Amino acid sequence: MYANISLPVSMVQLENLNLPHIYVYPTLIITTLLYMVTMFCNMMVLLSIACCKELHQPMFILLFSLPISDMIGTTAFLPQLLWSIVTQYRSIPYTACITQAFLIHIYGMGNLLILSIMAYDRYTAICFPLRYNEIMSPLTLVKMILLVVFLLACLPGLDPACPQRFDPACLLLFVLQMRLPHCKSVIMNVFCDNPSLLKLTCANTTINNVVGLFNTAVIQAVSLSVQAFSYVKILIACMVSRRSEAKMKAINTCVAQLMILAIFEFVATFTILSHRFNTVSADLQKIMGMLIFLIPPLLNPIVYGLYTGEIRNAPLRIIKKRSISV
Repeated sequence: MYANISLPVSMVQLENLNLPHIYVYPTLIITTLLYMVTMFCNMMVLLSIACCKELHQPMFILLFSLPISDMIGTTAFLPQLLWSIVTQYRSIPYTACITQAFLIHIYGMGNLLILSIMAYDRYTAICFPLRYNEIMSPLTLVKMILLVVFLLACLPGLDPACPQRFDPACLLLFVLQMRLPHCKSVIMNVFCDNPSLLKLTCANTTINNVVGLFNTAVIQAVSLSVQAFSYVKILIACMVSRRSEAKMKAINTCVAQLMILAIFEFVATFTILSHRFNTVSADLQKIMGMLIFLIPPLLNPIVYGLYTGEIRNAPLRIIKKRSISV
């Protein structure tokens, strides 16, 4: 549809949603409401943790980073989509496309690592309650946060000017992406991501694909290993425990969190792998890709935040304290 459109080198064209005219405004209203609800729920979790001193504990300090990651991901995607629905203008500056792809990458990888640390925290609290404060000390929290930053920033990137040399910094994958020659201007997707950007280049991208898959495999292996270990240990501890109330609460929490993880993993893995196979339907690829930014950012603050009694009751405690002080 857009193959004959001539664009400046600095601009790229995203694929159209191909919405019938009758569905444009309903889609715009629903998507806007979804974005507002998602941002509100995540902000509620952030404000509750920040303003309530009772929540300044390791579990909630770790949880604080999840809404930030979700807000980065959904903001990197939805406002640009809303703008394109309103204006029907699908062109985007190439540098803005690179930025969107980088933020989406940070959101996806960051969520997996944060959920891993949170799973380990719950494992420690349930399996070693008496040693919890010792194990999850402030120093341990700092080390965990630095580990997340290290894995996000220091997985190997590849310098195309010297293919034999691997440079540390995940950001380099996107910085160097801009140096690759590109002979196409149409991205076969409704948003920018690294695989879609690679399809614009005229150069051989085999090594880039290998590096990208390697990065993804490392993050997935670390994340899934930690979460599988943690949740299996938690479920075993719950089965052995004689406290039926505590057992059911822990099991319900684990099941809810595992469901969110399963949805995120399935959609993300399908989207990543679908770019490597031409047999996958383009419409299915678009739908699955969009679900990554619609479902987890909305459900995460509910399951991990508002579903937790301490956070759910925090706004009421804050209001009561302020009313008393006044």
